[in-house]
Amino acid sequence: MGDLTSLVFKRLGLGLLTLLVVSILIFFAVELLPGDIAQAVLGQGATEETVNAMRQQLGLDRPAPVRYLDWLAGAVQGDFGVSLVSGDRVSSAISERFINTLFLAAYAAAIAVPISIVLGVVVALLRNTLFDRVANVLTLTSISSPEFFLGYILILYLSVKTGMFPALASLKSDMGFFELLHRTFLPALTLVLVVTAHMMRMTRAAIINLLASPYIEMARLKGTPPWKVIVRHALPNAWAPIINVVALNLAYLITGVVLVEVVFVYPGIGQLLVDAVAKRDFPIVQACCLIFAATFILLNLMADVGAILTNPRLRHPK
Repeated sequence: MGDLTSLVFKRLGLGLLTLLVVSILIFFAVELLPGDIAQAVLGQGATEETVNAMRQQLGLDRPAPVRYLDWLAGAVQGDFGVSLVSGDRVSSAISERFINTLFLAAYAAAIAVPISIVLGVVVALLRNTLFDRVANVLTLTSISSPEFFLGYILILYLSVKTGMFPALASLKSDMGFFELLHRTFLPALTLVLVVTAHMMRMTRAAIINLLASPYIEMARLKGTPPWKVIVRHALPNAWAPIINVVALNLAYLITGVVLVEVVFVYPGIGQLLVDAVAKRDFPIVQACCLIFAATFILLNLMADVGAILTNPRLRHPK
């Protein structure tokens, strides 16, 4: 247990260090943008006195390292400053949008994870058959297609031609749960098509790799049915790479939804980020990027811990 705790804390420390480095890159990347932020907010017609007053209001007259430390201290407490466009707190502007993004990611994950694991096991069981070849072609096609392209294809066939689902995922506060699922089905399906292919291929590869192990050969020699060999012997030992790839794809579902949210005009944090970039609302841009980075690092940490817990060789490296 001591080795396991030490490994978890090492991963946590590396994650925090990575997040610190990413926060530095995010803050100073905005600082390196051409032009004056105060001038961009006020417009070209602003007088020099007005621009100087805005610079003082935004704290731009202070050194950049001091402003970074203030921003980081506020971010740790959940305070990302004030929006330059609306004047509202950034945290309040992001919170509802981030909940919408988490819902969309959970919706897609609830469909993609079980389907990909089951299909991966079935394809591994039927490898080198026609079903395996067709599945490989379809998954490669899905992985190779950009998200926005898949989204427009789904809009064309499932919305424009058939009218089964709405093309725009507009949300209302008084919507019922099933209406919410119906309105967000197309963006969720777009994400499902992308991540299911990757997770299925990784599950298939993990199972096939284990099928060459001596204990699997022994189980086959004993006359164990093929499905039982995979389900009871191969699959439990393949959980480590499967958990890893599932966690990484969950991270993608949350951090990689920007294009999908823009295509379907979904009110999530990705759409908010695009709008903030267009309006040069830098506090929201910085906050969204930091949240994406923290989410990705956290899910990577969960993947590492899950792999350690399910793999005795990682729990006892000696």
